[in-house]
Amino acid sequence: MKHQAEWLADTSDLKLAEKGRRTGITYAEALDSAMTAAAARSAGGQNVFYIGDTRDKGREYIGYVAHFARVVAAELAQVEEFLFDDLKEDGSTKQIAAFRIRFASGFRVEALSSRPENIRGLQGTVVIDEAAFHRDVREVLDAVNALLIWGGRIRVISSHNGVLNPFNELIREAQAGKVPFSVHHIPFGEAVRNGLYRRVCLMTGKTWSPAAEAEWEAMIRGAYGARQAAMRQELDAIPADAEGAALTRVQIEAAAVPDIPIVRIRFDDDFKGLSPELRKTRALALCLTRIKPVLDRLNPTSRHVFGEDFARTGDVTAIWVWEIDGRLRRVCRLIVEIRNGPFDQQREILFYVGDGLPRFAGGKLDATGNGAYLAEVAAQKWGASRIEEVKLSVEWYATHMPPYIDAIADRTAVLPMDEDVIADHQALQFCGRV
Repeated sequence: MKHQAEWLADTSDLKLAEKGRRTGITYAEALDSAMTAAAARSAGGQNVFYIGDTRDKGREYIGYVAHFARVVAAELAQVEEFLFDDLKEDGSTKQIAAFRIRFASGFRVEALSSRPENIRGLQGTVVIDEAAFHRDVREVLDAVNALLIWGGRIRVISSHNGVLNPFNELIREAQAGKVPFSVHHIPFGEAVRNGLYRRVCLMTGKTWSPAAEAEWEAMIRGAYGARQAAMRQELDAIPADAEGAALTRVQIEAAAVPDIPIVRIRFDDDFKGLSPELRKTRALALCLTRIKPVLDRLNPTSRHVFGEDFARTGDVTAIWVWEIDGRLRRVCRLIVEIRNGPFDQQREILFYVGDGLPRFAGGKLDATGNGAYLAEVAAQKWGASRIEEVKLSVEWYATHMPPYIDAIADRTAVLPMDEDVIADHQALQFCGRV
């Protein structure tokens, strides 16, 4: 394909590819590795070292090289698995699994299953694949720079892993002329235009047509659902706003509207020294003056629900009131934030909010740690059929956050246009690759 041919035609000593996934650049580089190792020294032949982010990628790459050795160099290549002696800076040695193909030229291609600390001792062409997912790509690059002195070459290939990743920083520096890398930008869409789906049809026995190609690309993109930031990063080689960010600021702001009230209540340290009766009276006064006017404006025909996250010191207790409107959207109608609130006053404010909701359908409350008390008394007041006491955990987030993220991305959840709310949602991240 055109982008593969352009990558191979670039003979720069330093070159890097920011690419969409499965666009064929690693495959093309395996062809170059086979030709480089099969050539005589007088024709530019040298050793090639492939450093992937996983052992499986190393084995796959060496398989590609073996294929090209037979097809292009007419050599019957034998894949060897061996232990690479990795000399650490402190003088100790460890052995790491590696794969190797030897050529009649005397050169070899080695795929190392993990980043060796002794990479400084290698000489030849070094291919760093999925660089954005290495533990420290900067350290790897610093280690291999010395091989340029004796005619070595460096190839850096990767999809993106966040705008703050060192791989993206390297690209920006190269584009600014601060480092002498040539840069190839290879998004998925360009690979499709260059014939990627035609290759898929060739391998799978399908019949190519423009309509089938458009449907196939739409299917691939649609598989990401509302995770548009992930799709753009994985396919279009556009780094996400933050590493693993679940939502972009643009998506969050598109789901936000102005004039949704946020009632922020802060109790001073002297408040807890007041008598219980006075604390209760003042809390009720706050509810009457600041919360009741909002509750009175709620649509009496819509169902309403709330979610609550508990905090006692250092953070805020947040109560989010949602209306389920006639189009089944979840529209935030009120947020109550309580800072430094005694347990009793948090309970009183929560009960006031819940009792004031038209067609109150249910609530979920943080029941971890000290929040268990408030969740328990809420379940006692409104019944376990309407109140869920949530034990927050990684598993809970894994189950419930994807639908919430999708709802924001497709605007079936409506948020307040508030800087704190937007910043909190920008902090949502996917764990690991998506």
